[in-house]
Amino acid sequence: MGYPSTSLFFIRSFTIILLSSCIIIDFDLCFSTVPSSSSSSSLEALRLEGHFTFENNEFAARDFGNRYHFHPLAVLHPKSVADIAETIKHVWRMGPGSGLTVTARGHGHSLQGQSQSQQGIIISMEALGGRELRVHTAGESPFVDVCAGELWITVLHETLKHGLAPKSWTDYLHITVGGTLSNAGISGQAFRHGPQISNVHQLEVVTGKGEVVNCSKEQNADLFHGVLGGLGQFGIITKARISLEPAPKMVKWIRVLYSDFFAFTRDQEKLISAEKTFDYIEGMVIKNRTGLLNNWRVSFDPQDPVHSKEFVSDGRTLYCLEVTKTFNPENSDTITQEIEGMLSQLSYIPSTLFMSEVSYVEFLDRVHTSEIILREKGLWDLPHPWLNLLIPRSKIHSFASHVFGNILTDTNNGPVLIYPVNKSKWDNRTSAVLPEEDVFYQVAFLYHANPTSNGTDGLEHILTQNQKILDFCEAAHLGVKQYLPHYVTQEQWRAHFGPRRWEAFVQRKSAYDPLSILAPGHRIFQKEISSS
Repeated sequence: MGYPSTSLFFIRSFTIILLSSCIIIDFDLCFSTVPSSSSSSSLEALRLEGHFTFENNEFAARDFGNRYHFHPLAVLHPKSVADIAETIKHVWRMGPGSGLTVTARGHGHSLQGQSQSQQGIIISMEALGGRELRVHTAGESPFVDVCAGELWITVLHETLKHGLAPKSWTDYLHITVGGTLSNAGISGQAFRHGPQISNVHQLEVVTGKGEVVNCSKEQNADLFHGVLGGLGQFGIITKARISLEPAPKMVKWIRVLYSDFFAFTRDQEKLISAEKTFDYIEGMVIKNRTGLLNNWRVSFDPQDPVHSKEFVSDGRTLYCLEVTKTFNPENSDTITQEIEGMLSQLSYIPSTLFMSEVSYVEFLDRVHTSEIILREKGLWDLPHPWLNLLIPRSKIHSFASHVFGNILTDTNNGPVLIYPVNKSKWDNRTSAVLPEEDVFYQVAFLYHANPTSNGTDGLEHILTQNQKILDFCEAAHLGVKQYLPHYVTQEQWRAHFGPRRWEAFVQRKSAYDPLSILAPGHRIFQKEISSS
């Protein structure tokens, strides 16, 4: 499934010269099963509009994390939702003895093999893209109906033709709708609009029994809430109805720096609680980097050119606040005054105010610009040992003091994002797991690793650092939850959900995917194998 996050921006500013080779790990899942020899022939016999491929499926054995390599038995290239339903229904009818599982794969932005399948069936959801994308403008609440295999960038361009756009985004748009809705979909708009799963009116889902079900808050509500943030465990999202709002044309894009973490977090929390505030609020940790402001001058203009030249980062730990204000050209002067008023209430280092003016599309698709550059240099397809955490507000200073002060040595291998989110904008009936506080921080370590290095940029070093961070969070009882979670035992998953939510999660699994056919790559449930 595709991944958000949540959170690839600033790659251009933080790119270092790395080797373009990568490590692929062949890894037998502890929950893997071996399909019977008749599985392939039984799939070939299905009458579908689309087709299966049993060879040359290497693309389905890779993902953005680029650390695992699981080969599927077959890949389904569906031409209709009926193809998906018929395939799952076939596996359901075969019963537990077949060992077959089914995994939906969007644009392959999973990090640890979740969108892959060890000798199971991969459904290429992008094969359904490019059809049935309809924008509805009548009434006060416009929306778009879209196939789950569609990329968010395509949704953006199509809705903009009607002067509309979705309310909530991820930082990277070349991922699928179904992929982000199976997780949450977080970016700098989440403090106001909530994650993407909070902006869905209706879904079409194929359950683990092969049933095609339309669901919403009013109809089949348990399934609707279950699949949102449900990691693909209860059904494959095939269509979604997404809320829209009037789209602006331009964006004022602003960055400022802090050297005081308390001032940085105080200002972030002030902004997300204010009635009159920015439209997008994110932040970043900058440690042991020099020449930062020179990098920013490529596309940002300093408010005070003379004093900005005198600012030297000196390798110290800094905190970047990044905000935007959207507008239409005819309101440019008014927006400028509003921005000045909001900035005057903040405690950033005055000489580090940088601003740029770009189109709405340029801002939302900013990471893809960096992606093109990195692909040309052969630097995109590296291992990405990311770590995404949700941290209660009351614990963020303890976390920062130990992690940013001791464990994290530098941010040369990719950005470290940090920004607060209002829990009130999330629906607690979904499967998403959050900290037990009204405000929590998204902290994302978005590294790229040099697979041949033994230094701080090496894969093993970064993985060790990630584990140190997790060990500290557990030992200090911070109440941290992982976003885009990955665990290897059911006990760990049970701890992640907590007793009450785990019980609800298991009940939903039993109701909608009782044979544990779906999404085995998360390693939450094992498909039962009969003795026969």
